[in-house]
Amino acid sequence: MKVEILSVGCAKCNKFFDTVNDLINMRGIDAEIVKVEDMTTFCKYGVFMLPALVVDGQVKIAGKAPSESELIAWLAPTGQG
Repeated sequence: MKVEILSVGCAKCNKFFDTVNDLINMRGIDAEIVKVEDMTTFCKYGVFMLPALVVDGQVKIAGKAPSESELIAWLAPTGQG
């Protein structure tokens, strides 16, 4: 699974990246997580509010941090959430 955090490097975006990264590590989820700070990529996904979470090419949320249960639903393989 590829997880992209779209961000501009602000404190809110960095905290969101850390939260997602920690959750992936704590749950042993097999995922590549990358921080994307490229405006062209934001536009490609149609994202104009940051931070945003993209999982396997699908925007899951933009402009706010989701709850932990939402993150788990999007990131945990079936049967692990």
